[in-house]
Amino acid sequence: MIVCIAEKPSVARDIAQILGATTRRVDKGIGHYEGNGYAVTWTFGHLCTLKEPHDYTPGWKAWSLASLPMIPERFGIKVIPIEHYERQLAVIGQLVAGAEQVINCGDAGQEGELIQRWVLQKVGCKVPVRRLWISSLTDEAIREGFEKLRDGADYQSLYEAGLARAIGDWLLGMNATRLYTLRYGGSDRKQPLSIGRVQTPTLALIVERQEAIEQFKSETYWELKTRYRDVVFSADKGKYSDKVKAEVALQSITGVPFTITSVKKKDGKEAAPKLFDLTSLQVACNRKFGLSAEETLATVQSLYEKKVTTYPRVDTTYLSEDLYSKVAGILRGLVAPPYTALVSPLLSGAPIRKSKKVFDNKKVTDHHAIIPTGQSPSGLSETETKVFDLIARHFIAVFYPDCLVSTTNVEGVAGKVKFKTSGKEILEPGWRIVFESGTSTEVNESKEGEENAETTEALLPTFTEGETGEHTPELREKQTQPPKYYTEATLLRAMETAGKLVEKEELREAMKENGIGRPSTRANIIETLFKRGYIVKEKRSQIHATETGRQLIKLINYDLLKSAALTGEWEYKLRQIERRELDTKVFLDDLKAMVYQLVQSVLAPQATPTAPSPTPTLPVDTGITCPQCQQGTLLRGRAAFGCSAFREGCSFRLPYTECPIDSPIEELRSHLSDSTPLLF
Repeated sequence: MIVCIAEKPSVARDIAQILGATTRRVDKGIGHYEGNGYAVTWTFGHLCTLKEPHDYTPGWKAWSLASLPMIPERFGIKVIPIEHYERQLAVIGQLVAGAEQVINCGDAGQEGELIQRWVLQKVGCKVPVRRLWISSLTDEAIREGFEKLRDGADYQSLYEAGLARAIGDWLLGMNATRLYTLRYGGSDRKQPLSIGRVQTPTLALIVERQEAIEQFKSETYWELKTRYRDVVFSADKGKYSDKVKAEVALQSITGVPFTITSVKKKDGKEAAPKLFDLTSLQVACNRKFGLSAEETLATVQSLYEKKVTTYPRVDTTYLSEDLYSKVAGILRGLVAPPYTALVSPLLSGAPIRKSKKVFDNKKVTDHHAIIPTGQSPSGLSETETKVFDLIARHFIAVFYPDCLVSTTNVEGVAGKVKFKTSGKEILEPGWRIVFESGTSTEVNESKEGEENAETTEALLPTFTEGETGEHTPELREKQTQPPKYYTEATLLRAMETAGKLVEKEELREAMKENGIGRPSTRANIIETLFKRGYIVKEKRSQIHATETGRQLIKLINYDLLKSAALTGEWEYKLRQIERRELDTKVFLDDLKAMVYQLVQSVLAPQATPTAPSPTPTLPVDTGITCPQCQQGTLLRGRAAFGCSAFREGCSFRLPYTECPIDSPIEELRSHLSDSTPLLF
């Protein structure tokens, strides 16, 4: 029998129907389907998790500075202690024990791979494993996927990257949270000071923005404007910081004719908005519908499971070139009244447009952008309908012609002061007609934030060079404005583009792709900060750091914990692991070294507020003579004290579980006098 394991019961049911496994052996949500040589079962997302500290060493159950850093010799997993999880895992174990082959049908992504691998590891799978890798849950996609099953080993590096991420989060989260709680949490310590690789830099972004707003000192400036033929022109000089000079300029042009000196028109094209990746969809839904990042993710996940949109946890806005042949079929599937009239011109006989701005294999890795599947939606909630409409209209729009525009730049002069203005005229709307009706309008955003989003330029009358006439000049007094508080939309973009905060070019490239965290985790990170009381919403959408959140960031004296550089370093290396360019052990060894140095930095009396390199130079010589060979000296290594004469054969090793890395030299000497040498 071939055993198929899906990530959810609903997906298992769909797969079972396609495979002919129609006999239902399910009791209260636990069980499987079987038939036609297949057994199809499921997980409930993660059934297993990394072991907790006390599972490795009982002494780690109590929070103690003496036990830090906690670095297990070897990481292990355990079943999440929830009854129906344990029962379902037992079902999977029985099926796998009698299987000739297993097909991993988990979500096609890093986390989905990790979920399945841990389950197969826990039940002791010994048979060959194949991988189902699909981007939508339509019947057609499932059938095609089973026709093109891959060897499970092809995704080993994806699993290793997911495993390294999980272990890294454990190492940093467990150790840093205990370290700062015990060191700075006060006597009662009822509320742990939660530290995380992604959540802490995100909180730091919010605190930094808030402090910039609070410390901002507004300055007055003046702008010289003039109105000619009902069009406002701005002085070339821009802003005047000196009111006297501004008034002199105003007086110099009052009563003086205004003359048009230059009229330049330039025809251009505007491409349709890009297709959605998860982050851009979350940004759009927050701005248009007020949905939180988590609400958008839940909605688009539901649309995926209802088979009307493709896999949502993606970080690309492109499609693979092999999808071009399926575009017509997807468009034909959009038969609901809002879309029929929009799709019809695209299917009228002329070839569907194929643009490199849409189809690019180099910009697609595991999955393509979020698009409709072509399956007609039905039974959607109001929110699901709105989100689907956004996705559908963006998909339709990319196959429409470009919008043709004419941009006009006009210059004029009054006295010796030069002025300018500009306007835009739409000659052919092209793709814009797709957004003229329905719940969707064109999503106009700037990755730098709402405050920099483009504004629509005015439609200008016809001007002629040399024409002269009366005008009405004026001075406008204005105040410089502070940065705006983050909203979920602008925070998501800040998380995505945090590479601008990083100096290393290679890290900046990694940050452009993933920024702080991954697209699939950013929503959860923001919600976690809300739930832990580190941030709140004010005035409906503004995100403010609470006093607790601000105090936490002030307490952290190890800059890498709150810097975009840390997560950028991790994301870059994790991608290297996925591409088989970096050994997982090297990544984890570097991380362990950073955790050791973090502990030293916080506990050392002379600790400075800035952190050293993320990959510190180890080992460090303590100067203590090795008690075993009496020739070398003891070194502080990554996982233990060892002997400098190891190349000469000395095998002395004292794990940090026996004597913590931060032990004073005299305490270490005392410990050695009572210790039996331990071997590597």
